[in-house]
Amino acid sequence: MKRLILTISTIALIFLASGCKSPNTPKPAIDPTMPQVAELKTLSDITEIGLEWSPIHDLRVEGYYIYRAETDNNTGSLDRITVINDRYVSHYVDTKLLPQTNYIYRISAFNKDKQESEPSAPVRVSTKPTIELVPFAQAMTNLPNRIKIIWRPHPSERVSSYIIERNDFGSTKWEQIAVVNGKLSAEYIDANLKDGKAYRYRVKAKTYDGLISAPSQIIEAQTKPLPPIVENLRGTRDLPKKIIISWDASSYAEADYYNVYRAGKGNFFYSLIIKTKSTQYEDVIQEDGVSRHYYVTVTDTDGLESPRQSAPLMGVTLDVPSAPAVNVIRHDGRSIMIGWKDTSARAVKYQIVRTSKSGVLTYTNIAENTFVDGDVTQGVEYSYEVAAVDINGLVSKLSEKAIIAIPKN
Repeated sequence: MKRLILTISTIALIFLASGCKSPNTPKPAIDPTMPQVAELKTLSDITEIGLEWSPIHDLRVEGYYIYRAETDNNTGSLDRITVINDRYVSHYVDTKLLPQTNYIYRISAFNKDKQESEPSAPVRVSTKPTIELVPFAQAMTNLPNRIKIIWRPHPSERVSSYIIERNDFGSTKWEQIAVVNGKLSAEYIDANLKDGKAYRYRVKAKTYDGLISAPSQIIEAQTKPLPPIVENLRGTRDLPKKIIISWDASSYAEADYYNVYRAGKGNFFYSLIIKTKSTQYEDVIQEDGVSRHYYVTVTDTDGLESPRQSAPLMGVTLDVPSAPAVNVIRHDGRSIMIGWKDTSARAVKYQIVRTSKSGVLTYTNIAENTFVDGDVTQGVEYSYEVAAVDINGLVSKLSEKAIIAIPKN
């Protein structure tokens, strides 16, 4: 009888050692007289498997050992995954498992000396497949600074939210950019993006218990590009007291209005001076011969503004004529005659300023290049300065002084 018991114990020990031994599991000590768990039932989910058995009320039983192996990677051994220290317990849930994976379970009872019963018959069970991916996703392209992503709500009642991931072209890294809560949610707008740039997206569904689906199909979209640069910018250089700038009308179908920027006097800080639908702007400047610098852009119906020109436009107000050059001054004893040359080729009339001890006298509307002053006195010194006046009424600086005196007889 003792030999029979020893033989049975040895066989059971070999069986359990080959079936339940792993680097993480101590070598079991089998007590063949311990009652055995008769039947192990299972119920599977995606990442969990529930185990159920009939509890053993034998007073020798202190609790249970549960063993598991993943059959796809099993090398013939099971790991002890938990210890249940209460013989009245009859349920256990194995969590954090891989979806759609095959597992084997066994359970044994143990006594206060940690000796085990013969293990239960092995039970093979599989976790369920993970939740399906989002069935449909699409990206709306050509929106200003943004891309809109829409998808069909997931059919599973387990889904609580959606994870949005983005990938820049040329990169292999996917970045989570948003979580959209609600099973029935169906859109996300990715804003503040670069203009005219392409992006890729995918959507994942997430369940209440943290399961995440495989990503949806990759969808691509591009933000709306900026309007094209305004071309053929022109500015006047020959108008008095103003600069007129003009440009070609934009051929862009969604062009809305133009923006004119001007640098402040003496600096290159550009500020917006007008928004206009015209292709021309008249900048009134009450100064002669001064320059101003300009940029012109176009804004479309979505508020996107085109780039500026590569270099600013310079316009100039018309400067005053150059001063005449006096080339003749003489007297005949009774009057003084002076003559001059128009150095600007713009003069339509002249002004003469005469200075003497009697004061200053100005002659205007002189049409010729000579002037005879008969209102003079012998022995008095006179100086003459000539200014040119152009068709716009701009008056040049005075010429150099020409000085003469008629000697007394």
